[in-house]
Amino acid sequence: MNGPTHIPPAHWNLDSIVSGLRDARVAWRGPRGRLRDDAGLREFPSQESLRQIVKDLCGALFPMRLGPIDLREEVEDFYVGHTIGAALDALLHQVRLELHYVGRHDPALHAETQQRATEIVRRFGAELPAVRAALDLDVMAAYQGDPAAHNVDEVLLCYPGVAAMIHHRLANVLYRLGVPMLARIVAEIAHADTGIDIHPGATIGRSFFIDHGTGVVIGETAIIGDRVRLYQMVTLGAKRFPPGENGELKKGLARHPLIEDDVVIYAGATILGRVTIGKGSTIGGNVWLTRNVPPGSNVTQASLVSDMPDCGLGG
Repeated sequence: MNGPTHIPPAHWNLDSIVSGLRDARVAWRGPRGRLRDDAGLREFPSQESLRQIVKDLCGALFPMRLGPIDLREEVEDFYVGHTIGAALDALLHQVRLELHYVGRHDPALHAETQQRATEIVRRFGAELPAVRAALDLDVMAAYQGDPAAHNVDEVLLCYPGVAAMIHHRLANVLYRLGVPMLARIVAEIAHADTGIDIHPGATIGRSFFIDHGTGVVIGETAIIGDRVRLYQMVTLGAKRFPPGENGELKKGLARHPLIEDDVVIYAGATILGRVTIGKGSTIGGNVWLTRNVPPGSNVTQASLVSDMPDCGLGG
């Protein structure tokens, strides 16, 4: 019997690949002024670091449910304080990275980065009790709104809509404090984990519940009132994107829906543009809306009720 056949080592021409990738990086960075700093260090925040920060903050917000498996109540406050301190220290470094990036062409902004970063993280930490209070209402809304939920602990531990809202409540604070890149990374971590895409700029009121959740999209300038419930595949999006003078899309325009209090939007509904869905309305499954809906309306795919002259199904 012949012995094993000798297989020569593979050669990948790595020098050529590395050189080609370097050329691509230089071509991309040059026109955008994206050159290395004096030390040649990374200038962007880290998704991996932010994922760990959010995980630690989740444990600190809900220590006996999302904290360490061996945590005991008698050391709960110690764990919370230690964990938040470490998370805020780690967050400070990420905030510095974003502020350095934003101010890389402005010496005045660059010089005050440390002071600004510290103040942002201090204010973020101060908002954590309010975030916990808001999340308690979200968890209770999910429990009360889903007959399949056996208890609030099941809701917190298992529901993707609640996980997405934990991330959103934290990301929205970062967004409001002026670090939108960090906020967006936190939001995209939740998007990857849950299939729910909530822009951190969206304003969401109390007792919000996303049932099932997969495929939900909520745009940056959406404003959602209290006690609103969405089902899977709902989109609160923009109707059109007007270009600016240079042909690029205009940024920061109010272009997403306003959803008033006590609205229910069923699976697959799409609501586009700066339209208002009036208080107490119900939007049926697979409805496509591009116009206002008066309070107390019931919109279905098949027809519009007679008391809705101001609303219609867009094409």
